[in-house]
Amino acid sequence: MVREDGMWVWEKLSGSQWMDAWEERFHGNPNLVIHLLKGGKSLRVEVFCESRKSAEAIMKQFGGRVRELKNADWQKPMEVSPPLKIRDRFLVTQEDRKAQLKVLAKDFPGREILSIPPEMAFGTGDHATTSTCLRLLVDIGRSREAGWSCADLGCGTGVLAIAARKLGAGDTFACDYDPFAVKVTERNAIRNQVAGIETREVDILKWKPKKAYDVVLANIFSTVLIEAFPVIAKMVRPGGDLVLSGILHSQAWGVFEAAAGYGLGFNQVIRKGKWVTARGGWMADLDV
Repeated sequence: MVREDGMWVWEKLSGSQWMDAWEERFHGNPNLVIHLLKGGKSLRVEVFCESRKSAEAIMKQFGGRVRELKNADWQKPMEVSPPLKIRDRFLVTQEDRKAQLKVLAKDFPGREILSIPPEMAFGTGDHATTSTCLRLLVDIGRSREAGWSCADLGCGTGVLAIAARKLGAGDTFACDYDPFAVKVTERNAIRNQVAGIETREVDILKWKPKKAYDVVLANIFSTVLIEAFPVIAKMVRPGGDLVLSGILHSQAWGVFEAAAGYGLGFNQVIRKGKWVTARGGWMADLDV
């Protein structure tokens, strides 16, 4: 990624045991990036800001340091987190160098590699919400005949939509409120040699979808999910799968109650740390 002007970044080193706490502190901020450092015992927390004043306000509250991020900095290779295994199907890596990707392909035979480098868009795969969505998506793909349709709401890096296509999805739609996330999704689709994903910048709270899908994925924060159920309900076909994530455990019951008001329920709920991911669909279709 190359910017025409500078940007400011606040950063701080922390113990890895505080990852959930940092995620909660910056809950809803799309410019948060957390890097797990080698050894897994520490991490670097970064928040990208458009002004020095915004970055220094964070430093005043949490310590750390502020630095200007110039064009040259954006072009430097970032530290890559270890690759992530998804069932026996995928290997998700932040690596995008061809030579290193070839090494990974040799080291992990039989797995399809998804290259999702870290950018200012959510969902490189290492977060509990994204990785759990990916595992459920693999399960869904194995349970459906090729050609099933898929919608990824709040696509971030596009990793879910890309994985869906590789798992046999036909008609695939990916949208995000953030136009940069849409561009990142398009870049990652090309990087992973995936075609056929329709991308669009959408405010899901105001959107009027024109069709429904076999599989709907929504890795979005709880407050947005609750407001978005009138739209989400219109997008799930009878017999379809709905996967929700981005839900803090403390807010999960409120999300499920709101979903039930539109006839949607969940028969598989997975908790990873403070985050919850749920798979379900129309209550009439669920075996509960």
